[in-house]
Amino acid sequence: MRQWTPHPSSHPLQALEGLICLIGEPNFEAALLACLHPVVPAASYSIYQTGQDCAPQLFMSASLGVPDTTRDCWKAYLSGPYLTDRSLVQNQNQDRRMQGGTMMCHTTAKEVSPEHRLRVYDAHGMAERVSVVKVDASNVFAINLYRHTHQAPFRDEQLSEFEALAPALITLVKKQLAIAVPRQGERADSVTRWRIKLQRMDASLSARELEVCARLLTGMTQEGIASDLGLSVPTVKTYRNRAFARLGINFRNELFALVHESNA
Repeated sequence: MRQWTPHPSSHPLQALEGLICLIGEPNFEAALLACLHPVVPAASYSIYQTGQDCAPQLFMSASLGVPDTTRDCWKAYLSGPYLTDRSLVQNQNQDRRMQGGTMMCHTTAKEVSPEHRLRVYDAHGMAERVSVVKVDASNVFAINLYRHTHQAPFRDEQLSEFEALAPALITLVKKQLAIAVPRQGERADSVTRWRIKLQRMDASLSARELEVCARLLTGMTQEGIASDLGLSVPTVKTYRNRAFARLGINFRNELFALVHESNA
């Protein structure tokens, strides 16, 4: 029989143990970065979803050792850069190859578009990002760790250790998000708020078009909307297409951008 104490250098395993203990806990969002710090010493992180068929959504974010500007970064990202951002998935062929798979992405500030760099990276002192990305259809789910300008660059061994942890991290985060799904009443309140905002933006939208678009903005799928409203999926698509034609847009992310611009 052999007995031994896990070596302190087993950073991915230590991080995994800490993350498992956080599942279901109310402080998961705030504590996540501290658990990952021995693997990748990032100063901030964000977990979000973007894509043509979903409303951009920030699920979690926090900072460690610096003032937390992650929500400001997200607002800056939504102010324009996200519409043309291909820094996580470079092209549609890559999208098709990666369907359902996990991909690693390492990006420095100078490698993103000038607008993205100016509004998000330079404005908030971020210099480098390492991400684990899950691609589904034309949508991207990403866990991003950011190095800030006061920190040394990520080392190759740190990126390698993060790569070893990445598949489990995706699973853990999605499990936490499933546990933390808003209650039905909260979703209903959100739909009502979006419906009112859309009606103020364009009074020509019909009641059904408003209901469908409001649910799109909460992140619901077309199948979910069909079930919620007692409609068929083709009927939901018809209402969506009619509303988008009135608004002069083609994709859900443009709907979100339109609503966001109306708040500016």
